[in-house]
Amino acid sequence: MTIDHPVVSPEAWQRASLRLREREKELTRLRDELSRERRELPWERIGRNYVFDGPNGKEALGQLFDGRTQLVVYHFMFPPEWENGCKSCSWWADNFERNVVHLAHRDVTLVAISHAPLAKLDAFKRRMGWTFKWLSGADGEFSEDFHASSPPEAKASGEVVYNFRPAISVFYRDGDGAIYHTYSCYARGIEMFNAGYHYLDIVPKGRDEEGLSYPMAWVHHRDRYDVAG
Repeated sequence: MTIDHPVVSPEAWQRASLRLREREKELTRLRDELSRERRELPWERIGRNYVFDGPNGKEALGQLFDGRTQLVVYHFMFPPEWENGCKSCSWWADNFERNVVHLAHRDVTLVAISHAPLAKLDAFKRRMGWTFKWLSGADGEFSEDFHASSPPEAKASGEVVYNFRPAISVFYRDGDGAIYHTYSCYARGIEMFNAGYHYLDIVPKGRDEEGLSYPMAWVHHRDRYDVAG
């Protein structure tokens, strides 16, 4: 399909590009300022002893740091009754899969946590060829406390409109072993961690999601695109 779009001389294109470059620089400066404000948020001390099922058996939250002081948790949508992990979360996992080793060398451990039992997580992980650490928080308390899911009573009362949602939570562990929650983001807030969307944002058709039943309706598990057509 041909896109109806203005076409200009190289000189005119350069002038337009330079004008846009100034806006991009402005956005970069604003992003730097927002990142600083994000790091300056007050912290909340974690008082609960969260325990997860992982590849090393039962593991407490403090053990997930793996000797580092900073922990990033991706709340991966995978309820116990599902046979496959969320296709959108799987796209995000494809993005952070190979970043785990780089982050580890900047004092950051990244793991994923879901509600599904560990056996299901391991099977799906093998299918997708992922290597990151993935743990089961089957009792749901962890994801509920950090607002990635809702307790049954809240869902029954209609106080919330979601059962599960993608989210990222960040924690810090000091030298005495105390753990602090420093940051969380949800919904479109996690888009900045998806390189795929950033690439789509620079091509002529953009994300091209207008008219879909929901923005990511086109996304499939990366081994299912041919099957899905």
